[in-house]
Amino acid sequence: MVANLGKRDRAARRGTRRRPRRESALVWWALFAALGGVAWWLHSWRVALLVLLGWCFYQFAFVPTVCRVSTRRGAGCTERTRGRLFACGPGHQRLRNDALWRLAGLRAPFRKRPPRDENETGAVPPDVRGRLALPDRLLILLAAAGTIAVLAGLVHGFR
Repeated sequence: MVANLGKRDRAARRGTRRRPRRESALVWWALFAALGGVAWWLHSWRVALLVLLGWCFYQFAFVPTVCRVSTRRGAGCTERTRGRLFACGPGHQRLRNDALWRLAGLRAPFRKRPPRDENETGAVPPDVRGRLALPDRLLILLAAAGTIAVLAGLVHGFR
C-alpha cells in the first residue's frame, strides 16, 4: 500500500516534507544584542530587565527547536517546534507537560491516569520518553531564573 503513494505522500509519511523557511535565530540574537546595547548606553536597568524578559519569553515560546520527545525506538522526535515548552503534537505535548511538571519537582496535577497513546506505546516507558533533553532542561531553568529575576527587579523598582 505504501508503494502506491505519490512522492509528496511518501515524504509526508517519513516526516521529511518541506516546510516554510523560518527566520534565523541570528535575527533574534541581533535584536537582543541591539536592545542590550541600548540598555547599556542608557545605563537603564529597567531596559536591561525588559531585554532579559524578552529573552526568557523567546526561550519559552519562540526559539526554533525540535520536539525531542523519545519515540518507541528510543530516538528523539525530529519534528520542528517553536519554543522549549511545546512539542509537535498532542501526544508528545502530554509527555512534555509531564516532564515540565517533573522538572519543577511536582506531579502533573490535572492528570487522572497515565496517558494511553496508541501510536507511541512500546519499548520506551512514558517516564523516560517524557524526559527533557539536557539542553532544554538547562535553558528552561535559566529562562525561569531570568523571569524570577525580572519579577524581583520589578518589585524592587516599585519601592
